[in-house]
Amino acid sequence: MELEYLPEHLLVLGSGYIGLEFAQMFRRFGSGVTVIGQSEQILSPQDPDIAIAVQTLLEQDGIEFLLKAKVLRVDRTGNETILQIQVGDRSLSLQGSHLLVAVGRAPNTESLNLAAAGVATDTRGFIQVSDRLETNIPGIWALGDINGGPQYTHISLDDYRIIKANLIDGGNRSTSDRLVPSCLFIDPELAHVGLTETEARQQGYAIRVAKVDASAVPRARTLGQTDGLLKAIVDADTGRILGCSLLCHEAGEVISTVQMVMQAQMPYTVLRDGILTHPTMTEGLNILFSKL
Repeated sequence: MELEYLPEHLLVLGSGYIGLEFAQMFRRFGSGVTVIGQSEQILSPQDPDIAIAVQTLLEQDGIEFLLKAKVLRVDRTGNETILQIQVGDRSLSLQGSHLLVAVGRAPNTESLNLAAAGVATDTRGFIQVSDRLETNIPGIWALGDINGGPQYTHISLDDYRIIKANLIDGGNRSTSDRLVPSCLFIDPELAHVGLTETEARQQGYAIRVAKVDASAVPRARTLGQTDGLLKAIVDADTGRILGCSLLCHEAGEVISTVQMVMQAQMPYTVLRDGILTHPTMTEGLNILFSKL
């Protein structure tokens, strides 16, 4: 983000949030961009239909994708970065001017000498905590990215609230019941909360699925921001929303409305039948949940 020049051809190793955000950013600055992913799809935790929709939009921006790929070697020759890659039974060489490695972060626990205090870490070096964020040593707590939870700023904030409640306020808060939203800040944004369709089926829920193109939302049309897909997963027995993925303009804002209904354990009909301001992107929830 502090570069003072534009990479001619940026190779992005990793097809998760950081990799895709930087891929689109540099592509729109004018760089050629190739994303190399190890999984069969980008955004591997997401449902295939959502992942395909995101990839299609990014390809329209001119970003190239190479998936199911394993990088064997990286070399720097002159002004070129050369990746030796294996894709299935094929081996190929990929050249670019610069390489961005976006395959996850490692904790900086080595400098803490945790062994001296007996604090346990996992195999990757993250500090192990209970759902109250306590370590295995009484009186030592760990919050934020270093405890291996979701690496979001809003999680660090909630970790603080949990520890404050337990350590100072005499409460008993935990991470076990929190509903964590996320947002991929590409254009359009992809926001998500709760279970994916795949996760809901794996957990044995009888589900109903609603999907609608973003172009069905009146506000999207007035703004000329019609790309995207809205999707919701509902428990067929209780009518409660199990999860929601919004790939659309202002998705990061709209998802909070869905999250509040989920936290209140209200049925999806609250959003289907609620009077939502016209014309706003949130009004799209009326349309989405009417599909059920």
